[in-house]
Amino acid sequence: MMFRTSGIHHITAFVDDAQKNVDFYAGVLALRLVKKTINFDAPDVYHLYYGNEQGAPGTIITFFPQQNSRRGVIGSGQTGVTVYAVPVGSLPFWKERLASFDIPYENKTRFGEQYIRFFDKGGLLLELVEREGGQPSKWSFNGVTPEHAIKGFGGAVLFSHVPEKTMDVLVSKLGLEQVGEEDGLLRLQASGDIGQIIDIQSTGIQRGIGGAGTVHHIAWRAKDYVEHEQIQQDLEQSGYHPTPVIDRQYFNAVYFREPGGILFELATDPPGFARDEPAESMGEKLMLPEWYEPQREQIEQLLPRIEVREWKGESKS
Repeated sequence: MMFRTSGIHHITAFVDDAQKNVDFYAGVLALRLVKKTINFDAPDVYHLYYGNEQGAPGTIITFFPQQNSRRGVIGSGQTGVTVYAVPVGSLPFWKERLASFDIPYENKTRFGEQYIRFFDKGGLLLELVEREGGQPSKWSFNGVTPEHAIKGFGGAVLFSHVPEKTMDVLVSKLGLEQVGEEDGLLRLQASGDIGQIIDIQSTGIQRGIGGAGTVHHIAWRAKDYVEHEQIQQDLEQSGYHPTPVIDRQYFNAVYFREPGGILFELATDPPGFARDEPAESMGEKLMLPEWYEPQREQIEQLLPRIEVREWKGESKS
């Protein structure tokens, strides 16, 4: 049976300042910091995960904050725009909220939908769109109640070197369907109700450079370990050279770079973020995989101190 992802599992990006990252995603966007851990390949760097109240697949954005890191350039070969879904009727609230934090935004229209586009404090390009689908978030923080809270990803805009080949991978390997085309954009849809609308920009994009303010990879959902291993084998047999299955503690991962230059990941829904700490206190303690526990004291000394706080803005906090 052909693999059909239900949509985005998570998106991972580079950023420079860790506390600014916490202030923006927890303080402004009011997402929950559901996991505070380290980059398993570079333990002196945080790996921060934000999502809804439980860190459900389709709501998670993750960051590797590294002070004074090289600034990236958003362009082709990258996930260019990260799109969040908010409840219908919420865009006026979010426009007022962004303005209260002195965050400029643009109004955009695609495929008959209204978006507001803005940059986070690290230079990552974001959008909000109203959507009916997706479970409402139950998380409330710093002036954002569940009535207006971000539900999860609305989708993403992919900037590809060769859009037709990127679309072919999404359709023939990941099971998305093309549902529209307008003004140099291709629109595809996955089977789920969150993180399922993917647009591909087909023209006029400069080549991207990885660094702070850019997306490192976009991950697609596999519902279980069996499905995950099957798509890994299918990609291998089709010549996409995927990695072996990698245990990322909170999901299993397989990576491959699609022909348009964008790094894709396949990630399992299980086991989730409550596997190593109580769900009600997720994100409060630095969590380390067991092989790094003997180095906990040294690692904690190297990492900058960060806190989730009811931030009101750079001039008002």
